[in-house]
Amino acid sequence: MRYVLLRLLAMIVKPFVRRSAVYPPRKVLLIKPDHLGDLLLATPALTALRTALPATHITALVGPWAATMWQHLAEIDELETLPFPGFDRFGPKPMILAPYLLLLRTAYRLRQQSYDAALILRDDHWWGAALALLAGIPQRIGFAHPLCTSFLTTALPYHSRQHVTRQALDIVAALTGTPAVSTPLRYTPTHVAQEWAIAWLQQQLKPDERLIIIHPGTGGPTKHWLRSHWITLIHGLNRPGRRILLTGSPNEAEELAAIIAAAPPGVLALSQELTIDRLAALFSQASLVIGVDSGPLHIAVSQGVPTIHLFGPSDPMRFGPWGDPQRQRVVSAGLPCSPCGVFAVCPRATNPPECMAAIDPAWVLSCVESLLVSQPTKGVYSFHPTRQR
Repeated sequence: MRYVLLRLLAMIVKPFVRRSAVYPPRKVLLIKPDHLGDLLLATPALTALRTALPATHITALVGPWAATMWQHLAEIDELETLPFPGFDRFGPKPMILAPYLLLLRTAYRLRQQSYDAALILRDDHWWGAALALLAGIPQRIGFAHPLCTSFLTTALPYHSRQHVTRQALDIVAALTGTPAVSTPLRYTPTHVAQEWAIAWLQQQLKPDERLIIIHPGTGGPTKHWLRSHWITLIHGLNRPGRRILLTGSPNEAEELAAIIAAAPPGVLALSQELTIDRLAALFSQASLVIGVDSGPLHIAVSQGVPTIHLFGPSDPMRFGPWGDPQRQRVVSAGLPCSPCGVFAVCPRATNPPECMAAIDPAWVLSCVESLLVSQPTKGVYSFHPTRQR
């Protein structure tokens, strides 16, 4: 029924888009409703877009929950926020008609801004594709997802397991007409955050200790690893010359405390004092970062740190680390039902989710030792904010 209604809406509105596309476009709108990690995974595409269109005015429309990820990027001229329906993890459930009223109001506002092109940077985001059409934007580029195709002028082939960073690069290439060159993920912590991280580590670590950071939290309940597994891993990691730090959001402080209570003496934890900026600065000083599929793990990748990502219900081919696979490792149990893509409750009603419970701490520990051995003199904390790895 939704598919039929969306097709009907597209047929009604298309005749009112009378402007023809121009190249190079004077104004481009990026529509990206997702969360922090997803926006970070799109930064190579932003770099490619700005390189190809240096004089184009680029506006990004993002959720307020993720704006911090793009707010300092030089590639973007203007950053606007919009509470995209269905993406607010903590807000109240909207009234039935609220998403459609918001769609019409936002489309009317955007229509006044005369954009030449819109890039829909999420392959199944029919709401964003409909917004671009209702806003009268003549060139609308996205993927040929069944719910989106009728709203687009250019619908790229849709592959459900294509990496989201590659998807974003392909969309940019479709607009510019030239292949988009991939670059690393990019997030630069502020100088203030870097100074804070250095000062904190100077107080907590001995010189030449290796810092290993564990970030156990994530937004999807089925993506969590077992607390007992984290505790087992920490005991295995705990050796002279290493300092283990647990990080998380303020909402995750209780879980971090529970892990710390069963961990060896000397394990550290940070949550209340952390911001995204400070977290990135801490990651930049680590020898290794370990966690589940989450935005913070992608932030660690952006800092050039070796990482280990524990995957269960999510698809590493689609959301895995965008970096050197020798330094950015994925560990999963490889169950036949994985990846299922369901992050709220296990579809098979296993509790805890079997795909995460089946990841053996011994596997992760082996991966840790392999990564640390491969860089025997790198990543040792030396109280210098600009050290190289």
